[in-house]
Amino acid sequence: MNDVFKALADSSRRLLLDALFRRDGQTLGELERHLPAMTRFGVMKHLRVLEEAGLVTTHKIGREKLHYLNPVPIRRVFERWTSKYARPFTRVLADLKLRLEGGDTMSDPARPRHIYQVYIRTTPEKLWKAITDPALVKQYFYEQTVETDWSKGSAYTHHGPDGSLRIQGTIVEVDPPRRLVQTFACPFKEDTRRDRPSRVTWVIEKRGETCKLTLTHDDFDGETATYKSVGDGWNPILSGLKTLLETGRPLVIEPTAA
Repeated sequence: MNDVFKALADSSRRLLLDALFRRDGQTLGELERHLPAMTRFGVMKHLRVLEEAGLVTTHKIGREKLHYLNPVPIRRVFERWTSKYARPFTRVLADLKLRLEGGDTMSDPARPRHIYQVYIRTTPEKLWKAITDPALVKQYFYEQTVETDWSKGSAYTHHGPDGSLRIQGTIVEVDPPRRLVQTFACPFKEDTRRDRPSRVTWVIEKRGETCKLTLTHDDFDGETATYKSVGDGWNPILSGLKTLLETGRPLVIEPTAA
């Protein structure tokens, strides 16, 4: 958390995060335009600090290296000092302020849209088990029960505590304990059930005593109902996963209203 505060303390780095909030998935050249008085090396140095703090993630598409805002560390700061009773009111007031001030949330839907990174003090094997073991998944994934054999081509489902079908899809790629790719559809809601299935990719990288988990949710047909719904949904899930593995206790998270 010290790295997060250090990264946010600089106004230039905050400008870069603001630029990525307005339009995610920008190249170094595009981000340079937001700091015209700074050299290319200076912008690269600031981006490196943001990456080390986990506030920015990168993704290569062809020869381009794209930068994305990763809200997970900021979410953890928010949860540390905000009670579960104050969170709904805090969110409403923040959204109201954004709407009244004309906040710009336009983005390019053709690029991978939701990319998150979180560092967890665990082993790749334990992290893989937490992602695929139904008993563990239920503790951080809104109490949902996952059913599948985790083999390539197999179907999987998530059911809520009331037995309703929340998520369904197909396992596209399985490479334990490094990579898992699955399609993602939400038949639970009227608006999201009409969307074509999107894609979720989990990538685990060992970093000394920790693992870097990168989750990419992409392949949307523009700003669909599913895309809007899952944007805030992954933050509590990844925070809960980290807490469970590092403390052995689940993080109490209320489902989002979206």
